[in-house]
Amino acid sequence: MKCEVVAIGTELLLGQIVDTNSSYIGERLAMVGIDSHYQTKVGDNHDRMVAVLRQALDRSDAVICCGGLGPTQDDITRAAIAEVMGVELVRDEAIVERIRTMFGSRGRSMPENNLLQADVPEGASINPAMPGTAPGLICALQGEHDGKVIYAVPGVPWEMKQMLAEGILPDLQRRAGFTGVIQSRTLRTWGQSESGLAEQLDTEIRRLDEVGGATIAFLASGWEGLKVRITAKADTEKQVEEILAAEERIVREIVGDEIVFGTDDDTMESVVLQLLRDRGKTLAVAESLTGGLIGSRLTGIAGSSDVFRGGITPYDRALKLSLLGCPDVPAVSEEMALAMAERVCAVLDADVGVAVTGVAGPAPLEGNDPGDVWFATCIDGVAEAHFLKMPFDRERIRQFTCIMTLNSVRNRLLAEG
Repeated sequence: MKCEVVAIGTELLLGQIVDTNSSYIGERLAMVGIDSHYQTKVGDNHDRMVAVLRQALDRSDAVICCGGLGPTQDDITRAAIAEVMGVELVRDEAIVERIRTMFGSRGRSMPENNLLQADVPEGASINPAMPGTAPGLICALQGEHDGKVIYAVPGVPWEMKQMLAEGILPDLQRRAGFTGVIQSRTLRTWGQSESGLAEQLDTEIRRLDEVGGATIAFLASGWEGLKVRITAKADTEKQVEEILAAEERIVREIVGDEIVFGTDDDTMESVVLQLLRDRGKTLAVAESLTGGLIGSRLTGIAGSSDVFRGGITPYDRALKLSLLGCPDVPAVSEEMALAMAERVCAVLDADVGVAVTGVAGPAPLEGNDPGDVWFATCIDGVAEAHFLKMPFDRERIRQFTCIMTLNSVRNRLLAEG
């Protein structure tokens, strides 16, 4: 089965909003074995929307429309789908009541405009998930495109994701007649390039191409590292789990735990926190260059308070001396980074200290170029410092520094056993 994704909204064409929904939908389709050969964007114009939908139906078995289900004048996806189906829009009173109840639960009256969201193409089914005021649509086609289907979901990402998972993907698999199980496992990596990983895994990828059972794909994710996705297909969930577990072991043996830091929804900070928890250690941070970003990432994980003591942000050089008691040395130097890591352990009574100092730019500072960074880790009184030179913009310098610093903590904790 082939499924096309149509993203709707003039704001997408103008670059005012980045279309992340289509890439998410494409990824999820691939994970359940549905081919997606085309993704299209179209503005809020009725005639062009109708033309795009008809073209999509000519070359695909299913179409997922994303966006244009709101209550405003430019939300015309429902009308465009109705024209393609050759039917009228009809008001669904059950949806009206549901929307009215949603507003009432928030202590608000429903604006009359929201009634438009209850107008659905005649014969359409409603997606079982309805997290917001916009119902998702499942529209089976007849006539020229008999047997094909159009799905419509809101452009709000969290609403779209729930409707996709609970209503669209199961329906697509049923229509495709697929009764097996497809699952993926993502290995999170840091410290190796995409080409480097591909070279390391080349022999294994070639082997899988010959014997089947699983596939390996790569996804670059910026300062979040590289993802290695292993996908397996089998008759039962147990068989799929066995294939994924076996292939994960092989990939880890080839790439190494120094590079593979987690799986699926793991983040660098969640992994570091768990390593600290397992070893009964606490962590404190002293951030100059990153201005609290490391602490923010750590405290974004629920339960971090059991190991994260806190942070100090001595952005001004004088505060490095007065708050932390660092020596009077250059602000961006190995000596300062080491002192900051050691002193934050003492000041905040932590077993592990992390420190970052450097130049984010755009201007040089004290003879240091933008991208010159010193970071240090101190574990049980033993401090280590590392120098980075990054040819990036300010935001990427700060974000990459966060990840590399946390990864240094991870590797040191792993080395301790």
